[in-house]
Amino acid sequence: MFHYLAQYLLAQTEGTELGDLISGLRVFRYIAFRTAGAAMTSLLMSLLLGPPIIGWLRWMNFGEHYTSKAGEHGVTSAGPFDKRGTPTMGGILLVLVIEVTVLLWTQINYLVALALLPLVVLAGLGFFDDYTKVKQQTSDGVRGKVKLVVQCALALFIGVYLWMVPATQRLVTEIMVPFWKYPVMTGATVTGIALIMFTIVGSSNAVNLTDGLDGLAIGCTLLVAAVFIVLTYVAGNAKIAAYLNVPYVAGAGELTVVCAAIFGASLGFLWFNCYPAEVFMGDIGSLALGGVLGIVAVLIHQPFVLFIAGGVFVAEAVSVMVQVVGFKLTRRWFGQGRRLLRMAPLHHHFQKLGWPESKVTTRFYIAGVLCGVAALATLKLR
Repeated sequence: MFHYLAQYLLAQTEGTELGDLISGLRVFRYIAFRTAGAAMTSLLMSLLLGPPIIGWLRWMNFGEHYTSKAGEHGVTSAGPFDKRGTPTMGGILLVLVIEVTVLLWTQINYLVALALLPLVVLAGLGFFDDYTKVKQQTSDGVRGKVKLVVQCALALFIGVYLWMVPATQRLVTEIMVPFWKYPVMTGATVTGIALIMFTIVGSSNAVNLTDGLDGLAIGCTLLVAAVFIVLTYVAGNAKIAAYLNVPYVAGAGELTVVCAAIFGASLGFLWFNCYPAEVFMGDIGSLALGGVLGIVAVLIHQPFVLFIAGGVFVAEAVSVMVQVVGFKLTRRWFGQGRRLLRMAPLHHHFQKLGWPESKVTTRFYIAGVLCGVAALATLKLR
């Protein structure tokens, strides 16, 4: 909105004295300026709206008064803070702030609209899941198969849409991998759609699985968002993309503003979600944020780079799969299932080893920074 308003005022006052006075509004044409503005706006909005929204969630009794699955397995926080009763569904704050910030600072195009689609759809799915848990006061919400069907349907729609639009068809049919200049596959429609679905669904669920400790998921999210601020800017700039031999996507520069909004909103939410958490993100936030990161990676033709930047999320998701598959195989081979990890997801394994919650979170942040640096290295090492 700010971009359009600035251009309107400049056009109406062109050639006048007032036009000279407000000529500084031309800065709204620059993505870098709007990116900084989006980050600051979303951060300030999160800090300002956080207390009243948390108060409203507490007043509505949207809190976890039940024992979590981790607690059922003997994993509790080391410290004097009892998490029972802490408001959940704090993802409402994240979704609201990101949506408003994007509408204020972006020059809306179809890429921005596609990026916001999973934010809305998956936030709705997460809200229903969180509300079911709170209503029943149990850790079992919407059935996993139902969530998976909704996520797959959304991802399939996005994949088919990108394939049907001539301007974005190559995002589906050409498969790009990190550290390589050229597509490793061309004309791979089925493979491309499958990769898009895997990226969006996998990213959404991976962030959701990581959301088990205070500040863990949101801190790792803002690290990935920071990396994608750079990647989207490069993908949307024809000269820089050509120099670095990365895929250029017309209009992708506006996704930089989207990533900045996610970064600022995540940073503001971390203020309330750090240990000891005043509010939990809930599925409404984790499913939505993961889905948005997935679609942004797809829209700049770099889905595999997301797996590098979000290495912490990948490790968390893989740990769950390894635990489940390993238990089933050992039960078949030895007659009794054996756990390869003390508990999954991975952060609970380290808690079982005796690490305090804050130490697990901090060390996962360090791993997230290293993954982010590795992802940025793919821009030059080709």
